[in-house]
Amino acid sequence: MDRFMEYISENWMDLLYLTYDHIMMVVLGVLFALIVGIPLGIVCSLDRRLAAVILTIANVIQVIPSLALLVMLMILLGLGSQTVIVGLFLYSLLPIIRNTYVGLNEINSSVTEAGRGVGMSPLQILIKVQLPLSLPFIMTGIRVAAVIAIGVAAVAPFVGGDGLGREIYSGINYRNDLRIYGGAIPAALLAIAADIVLGKLQKRLKFDK
Repeated sequence: MDRFMEYISENWMDLLYLTYDHIMMVVLGVLFALIVGIPLGIVCSLDRRLAAVILTIANVIQVIPSLALLVMLMILLGLGSQTVIVGLFLYSLLPIIRNTYVGLNEINSSVTEAGRGVGMSPLQILIKVQLPLSLPFIMTGIRVAAVIAIGVAAVAPFVGGDGLGREIYSGINYRNDLRIYGGAIPAALLAIAADIVLGKLQKRLKFDK
């Protein structure tokens, strides 16, 4: 333990930079998944046949091993963090699409009818009624996506990315346990922190509703 703390104190600047890079890859990947996933979830709630197709494709992407998916993307996009971000985007789609779809379907039909009754258009009902009511479900999808993305980002060095995975990869190459722990422990703490923070936000949204 003393050796590990000494290693952290000597390399904290490098670890901080890698942590920042790890967080940025995850944030960008999940953000792009939100931009694409929420509209796809809305489409799924409007057409059950399209929902089956969209969710099947998202499920297929999800079951591809992370390293295999990143290698395939590397062949298409080349080495670098952009390949990792695209991979995180793809891995984050399923929980966001599925939870948006479920959240919209869980809304009581009487609420939608009340919106129509006061003269709201379908778009107004969606934006002002349905999406706000489904926010707790969407937050669950974001929470799951963020935790998955933090884990997947750890294999970024295999396709030329940075982040905490670089410390883990270097530790494996040099058989240095301290470097492995120096990357793995902050990555695990990031996943725990993301789960706790997003979980509290989700509970607050449920309470507000």
